[in-house]
Amino acid sequence: MHTYASSSDRSITENNAAESSATVNTAAPPAHGPIEYGFTPATAGHFRDNPVPEKGDCTPGRIVRLDRNRVLVASSEGLLHLPYPSHGPAPATGDWVWLGHNTAGEPAVVAILPRLSALSRKRAFESSSEEQVLGANIDIVAVVVPMDRPLTHNRLERTLVAAWDSGATPLVVITKADLANIADDVVGEVLRQAAGVDVVTTSAEQGDGIDELLRHIPAGATLVMLGPSGAGKSTLINALTGRRQQATGAVRAGDGKGRHTTTSRELVPLPGGAVLMDTPGVRGFGLFDADDGIEEMFGDLEELFEQCRFSDCSHQAEPGCAVLEALADCSLDQRRWDSFLKLQRELAALNRKHDAAARRAYQREWHQKVVSAERGQRAAERYRHDRAEERSARKGKRRKR
Repeated sequence: MHTYASSSDRSITENNAAESSATVNTAAPPAHGPIEYGFTPATAGHFRDNPVPEKGDCTPGRIVRLDRNRVLVASSEGLLHLPYPSHGPAPATGDWVWLGHNTAGEPAVVAILPRLSALSRKRAFESSSEEQVLGANIDIVAVVVPMDRPLTHNRLERTLVAAWDSGATPLVVITKADLANIADDVVGEVLRQAAGVDVVTTSAEQGDGIDELLRHIPAGATLVMLGPSGAGKSTLINALTGRRQQATGAVRAGDGKGRHTTTSRELVPLPGGAVLMDTPGVRGFGLFDADDGIEEMFGDLEELFEQCRFSDCSHQAEPGCAVLEALADCSLDQRRWDSFLKLQRELAALNRKHDAAARRAYQREWHQKVVSAERGQRAAERYRHDRAEERSARKGKRRKR
């Protein structure tokens, strides 16, 4: 199998990977952190920049998995099952944390460090405008595209937008290349759609492409895999780890869908010193505050916008519109433009929900202030009334004397 990328982007990626590997190899990480779960000298610096002196003697740790009632945390001493933090933000798989003791003297997560990157999506239910963090402190987001089913262009674009927006580096991994005779066609479509993103084709069953994929994951880096159920993520993870780490399931022949063999997000150490975050199959990927990701994914459209005659061009009927000209001469694919507009509408709707929630919160706060003011005013009036009655009573007593 082969790795596909533009020459400039590929050289940059290879140089970055080489520099990262050199950094990890030349400077041994401190011994007091969970090294096999991505603790490096850079991570140690992140802990030094975010101390918790009021908590006393604390040690670094990393969230490996979130269970229903407890969290699995990696420390230099091994894996610990601890209660959820009693305060602060909700933890996510991949979070770096300070480990210490609670008021009862029991081991506990006492602080969550600021996230260096975060892969998020809008929560699955339609009416929600809340963020769901799928993983934190990720270096590479691998978007898994199975070759045994038709390529879903909109899904690929949507997932790549979220990958760019996370702060990590996107990577497209094509799986099950041994099951299709149209590998070159699929790879060509992906390359056109994921311009600037490296593309690796793999066949985990035959072991093809695994070494190429590992070369994209430097020691100490954290990789997360995103893809639908039955995309071959679990089989790929087993090939990367060299052991049966994840259960695998059959894919239905009728619709190409598989069962969720992975049920929770969990960090898995890789033999080369990197870390893999396995995730359940994602049916949908609602974008959350992904303006930066859209700008990265649709950079060619941003260039077209700058060529329009009018700076406030709506790209609908204005003369001198570069977008309409590109659509007319087919240099811009209509499907890609429609996908961009759809994503923009989705983000605009999400922003309106946020604004509506903010307005409701402001109205509640203002109502509480008004009620408090009214109560204060009534109390002041009652106080003035009572004082006036007391003065009147005193005057009446003096007259009687």
